[in-house]
Amino acid sequence: QLQLVESGGDYVQPGGSLRLSCVAVGFSLNRRAVGWFRQAPGKAREGVACINPSEISGHYHGSVEGRFSISRDNAKNTAYLQMNNLTPEDTATYYCASESTCPDIWHSMAVLDDWGQGTQVTVSS
Repeated sequence: QLQLVESGGDYVQPGGSLRLSCVAVGFSLNRRAVGWFRQAPGKAREGVACINPSEISGHYHGSVEGRFSISRDNAKNTAYLQMNNLTPEDTATYYCASESTCPDIWHSMAVLDDWGQGTQVTVSS
């Protein structure tokens, strides 16, 4: 079975940090783009960060630029999202996705509804 399993979400205070993990099961992340998106109750899905197969640095939504960092460890078949200086506006369920390219990920995010469990991030004092 091919799937991505997210973990690392938690309840944190504003200004705190979390690192989310995304493990690929049944397929290799090597040569694939990996991205993170989020969805808060009553809000549309929002692409957060993405990294293409050959890139060292990722692409970010403006609201997380400078605070979030996406990375990948192909040896562990895992992608990460380091989130620093969290704010209540970052509260959401976070999901990861993998396609050939980042634009493909954003397209899938927009048109598909069957995503995994995701991992919940709650930022509150």
